[in-house]
Amino acid sequence: MSAQAQPAPSSAGGSIVRLTIPAKAEYITLVRLALSGLSRLRPIGEEALGDLKLAVTEACTNSVRHGYQGADGTVEIIYELRPDRLVVEVADDGPGFEAERTRNPEEMTEGGLGIEIIKAVSDEFESGYRMSGRGSRLRFAKLLND
Repeated sequence: MSAQAQPAPSSAGGSIVRLTIPAKAEYITLVRLALSGLSRLRPIGEEALGDLKLAVTEACTNSVRHGYQGADGTVEIIYELRPDRLVVEVADDGPGFEAERTRNPEEMTEGGLGIEIIKAVSDEFESGYRMSGRGSRLRFAKLLND
């Protein structure tokens, strides 16, 4: 199984890149590299790029760890580079989950911080099931300042 990327124009006046990777930890580096490549199309500040890399790593790690319970599967990552923001969506076809509302810091464990980290470093966040009703979908955005 291999990773695939497909660039396309966005209806919001930007660019869309779709990347599909096997649900295996060793492929998450490709997701971060694709994000770095987008920073060549439109300058992204170092801090914003670092936040986005952290968020996409956490989102993909959730799909790899929990999406398929060790079975084969894929993770789809969509980057939408708009004039004012970068929107990232990470989806899988696993059983799905519902992101909990912000929890008390004393209740959080090391393995349960991913969603909270994504929320903390993003300007926009939403989660839910894929349109097919199966699998999970995390969508987050970072505003890009000139």
